Amino acid sequence: MIDAVVLNEGEPQIVQLSGGEPTIHPQFFEVMDYVKSQPIKHLMINTNGVRIARDRKFCDRLSQYMPGIEVYLQFDSFEAEALKELRGEDLREVRETAIAHLNEFNISTTLVVTVKKGLNDGEIGKIIDYALKQKCIRGVTFQPIQAAGRLEGFNPARDRYTLTEVRRAILEQSPHFQPQDILPVPCHPDCLAMAYALKMGDRVIPLTGLLGDESFVEKVPNSILYEQNAELKRHIFELFSTSHSPSSSATSLKQLLCCLPMLNVPEGITYENVFRVLIVQFLDPFNFDVRSVKRSCIHIAHPDGRIIPFDTYNMFYRPGSAGYHLVSDR
Repeated sequence: MIDAVVLNEGEPQIVQLSGGEPTIHPQFFEVMDYVKSQPIKHLMINTNGVRIARDRKFCDRLSQYMPGIEVYLQFDSFEAEALKELRGEDLREVRETAIAHLNEFNISTTLVVTVKKGLNDGEIGKIIDYALKQKCIRGVTFQPIQAAGRLEGFNPARDRYTLTEVRRAILEQSPHFQPQDILPVPCHPDCLAMAYALKMGDRVIPLTGLLGDESFVEKVPNSILYEQNAELKRHIFELFSTSHSPSSSATSLKQLLCCLPMLNVPEGITYENVFRVLIVQFLDPFNFDVRSVKRSCIHIAHPDGRIIPFDTYNMFYRPGSAGYHLVSDR
């Protein structure tokens, strides 16, 4: 499957190893070695964190692949009952130990939060605050729940939780971001929104907080940021690309700040200072939109070599899904 991705894209920006649980594969590090031998710029490992928590030596060996890797760690809630509903068991101790190990070896980590209305949507601000205090964590990805997988009793009229609602919850629960700080991602504005910030000691500086009012008005009098300055447009689009690793995000931030008048570039910005909040809303049978699928930035490599928009996988390509028979013989 890795070969199919490389053949399709030449030099893929990001490849994520997922599953199931990839860290328990008996050839996990052989797979890691192979992926790192390919022209892939950034590698993510999607994990529940159990092995990272229980096997410190595993975490030590994983750190040898830095830089250019990132752990994509499930982190849905601080509450036992919410975790039992979403994951089947109370994983609080596992998460705590996993993050302690990831902090120890300073392995770049993104917390991935499956958000369910009425269950853990009140914890969004608390999770952001927690993530900002961890050395290894470069950001949080919020994924509002979709009608897929082991979800039961989903009523779209009652249980639908949208990107807009997640964005509103961030603004209501976190003191660090204002409405202008959370922007649509250009490649897929209907389903992706992102905010970048700098962690500077105890300070959290949203990107737009660095654009002083006078500088903004002087540089962009009509407030059409992307169209007023070609160089600024290029840096903005690079900055809000989902293909960034933490280190390349830091570089883009410095380049962006250099383009703006009368703004000082903080010295010593590295990947440890970059913090990213991403909202990813996946499609399901209740909100399926062909136009949106065609713009998808996230794809899955099928075992038969096809590269498939991730939004369509649970509906058409996962064995047992309602639409599986429509595409299984193609």
